[in-house]
Amino acid sequence: MKRFLLAALLLPLAGCGQKPDDAWLGYGEGDTAFIAAPQPGWVREMKVERGTAVHRGDLLFVLDPDAQQASRDTAQGALVQARASLAQEQSNLAYTRTQLTRQQALARAGAGTPTQLDEALTNYQQSGARIAELRAEIAQMTASLGGAAYSLSQRRIVADTQGPVQDIYFRPGEYVPAATPVVSVLPPANVYVRFFVPETQLARVHLGQKVSVACDGCKAMTATVTFIAQQEEFTPPVIFSIGNREKLVYKLEARAPGGLAVHPGQPVDVRPL
Repeated sequence: MKRFLLAALLLPLAGCGQKPDDAWLGYGEGDTAFIAAPQPGWVREMKVERGTAVHRGDLLFVLDPDAQQASRDTAQGALVQARASLAQEQSNLAYTRTQLTRQQALARAGAGTPTQLDEALTNYQQSGARIAELRAEIAQMTASLGGAAYSLSQRRIVADTQGPVQDIYFRPGEYVPAATPVVSVLPPANVYVRFFVPETQLARVHLGQKVSVACDGCKAMTATVTFIAQQEEFTPPVIFSIGNREKLVYKLEARAPGGLAVHPGQPVDVRPL
């Protein structure tokens, strides 16, 4: 009985020694990168799975390349044929130049005829014009071949960012419309915290202010307030604090260079510095 009374007396004293928790409650959040192909097509191969850590340049998925391969081969064949025609016309130009030189020599000696000279000159000029035309066509065909090769390369989608794969929306055998996300990746630099400040404490924070972010099992991190909502709201259901329920709060966000070492959805405590 004495022990019970002693414990009853000590409990209020222990409660008086505790300081109220002035932390602002929040959770980790992240801006996901949605990776899509610029062209439609059937998913041929999927090279990653949920949780796969990808780096820049890693192959993510492959779309069927048949149509693009055919277009590239057609463009390449047309270019080869045009280059052959150019080589042939260059040989013809050399021949017409020889004929023109001969007719000019005959004309100076008074042995040729004006008609033959005019014909040789016309043939030489036409051959030169044809060479210029073929060179323009080859330049255009080279550009077309480059476009076809680029279009073919876009059937193999590689990562232009890094981070763990969050989700996969299409699997091999499924048809993907153009510019539709197939894989989502969360870059570590895009991880930040979203927290909620009571309306009565909003004057304590401002954009650019440093805050301390803490979570269970992690070291305290420093972040910078980058966003303050313009309108108050009720504490969201994700904040499981009885003392903070049904209170008007403002939503804020804080980020750090390179991101914060928290998981999206992980509860955090935020305090001003």
